[in-house]
Amino acid sequence: MTRQTRGSPYAPHDATDTEAMLAAVGADSEEALFDIPESVRFDGDFGIEARSERTVHRQVELALGRNDDLTEFMGRGHYDHYVPALVDDLASRQEFLTSYTQYQPEVAQGFLQALFEYQSMLVELTGLDVANCSMYDAASALGEAATLSQRVRSVSGDRILVPDQLREGKRAVLEQYADGPDLSIETYPTEAGNVDTDGLADALDEDAAMVYAENPTVSGAVEESLGAVGDLADDHDALFVLGSDPVALALLERPADVGADVVVGEASSLGLGTAYGMGMGIFATREEFLRQVPGRLVGISEDATDRRAFTLTLQTREQHIRKERATSNICTNQALLALRAAIHAATLGPDGLVDLAEDCVRLAEDLAGRLDDVSGIKAPVHDRYHFREFQARTDQPAAAVASDLETEGFAVHVVGEHRIQVCVTDANEPAIDSFVDAVEEVA
Repeated sequence: MTRQTRGSPYAPHDATDTEAMLAAVGADSEEALFDIPESVRFDGDFGIEARSERTVHRQVELALGRNDDLTEFMGRGHYDHYVPALVDDLASRQEFLTSYTQYQPEVAQGFLQALFEYQSMLVELTGLDVANCSMYDAASALGEAATLSQRVRSVSGDRILVPDQLREGKRAVLEQYADGPDLSIETYPTEAGNVDTDGLADALDEDAAMVYAENPTVSGAVEESLGAVGDLADDHDALFVLGSDPVALALLERPADVGADVVVGEASSLGLGTAYGMGMGIFATREEFLRQVPGRLVGISEDATDRRAFTLTLQTREQHIRKERATSNICTNQALLALRAAIHAATLGPDGLVDLAEDCVRLAEDLAGRLDDVSGIKAPVHDRYHFREFQARTDQPAAAVASDLETEGFAVHVVGEHRIQVCVTDANEPAIDSFVDAVEEVA
């Protein structure tokens, strides 16, 4: 190869190489490969007046000061728990913050051990055999479970069954994943916040490749029919995928005990707090699917001197390693967030994690009871046990109630014409009395 004389040494394509590739795809220039509207195309000038650091700092402060100061009682997949200061302190150490993917075990033993501990915690919470060391978020983990169902099941079907109350954003990501392998996403009915098992049985046939359920559900209800869902999926040789999170898993039925083949969900409820976009997906499964797991696995081995050593033992999703045989084209993970989750869980300990989960049930029950005493409010809508959140019926239009609550300094979800959803955790617990007073004022 001729010596590179210009451009990046990490993209060693000379003019001849570039012309050949453009000719192969039928493009006249590299610019023709990108469809960037003129309205947003960079013309070399940002048009931003130069300002001093002090001026910029002041302008940012003024802009942030215009934000509404709202106390959030919102959930539906994003949950705020108190994060101990120890998590920030340890996770901010230089050796963690400056680390990328831990390909070099000789310089990353501490981080690899932390990720191994994270995996071990998920294995213990789910009862399954294998957990990877994190994914982007719950939605992408669900998408990966759908494509995995095509690789591990003997069925020739292409139908992925999800509950009709699946959150829209999660459904959209799943559909993106399903588009490539031409999977069909279909819904089965729910009733009073839980799976309608008769409706699910009617929806299942030999073409079903996967059944997805959640515990707790998107409405906060604790799912009471997981065993039946697992049996129905198994009877039709469909993969049973269960969505949950580590805090809930500390208290609710272990997925392995109800027949779950894969557990996906959001682990950012530990170590991160509410981010509304930033997440960390979990993915755990049975040992028989080990080599189909779409993620990196950290394992224990021994070095040349017989000392315990941690290393990345499986990287089946990496296309630079597996190429066309890769199980996924995801090229990174949320290692720093997995570290934070592991630190948070270890700080709480087994008893502390259970106590936090029990608080999620108690707080939701107590707040629902207090709101139910308010004229014009019925809570909860579903006669179920709830975890963190619940839905309430409003005599007044729900949008108007939510708008008036916003004026009072509180934010809730509107989920129907006369239905709001309220989420309560240890983070907003101190504001419960003020929130109930505000609901009495506006309802």
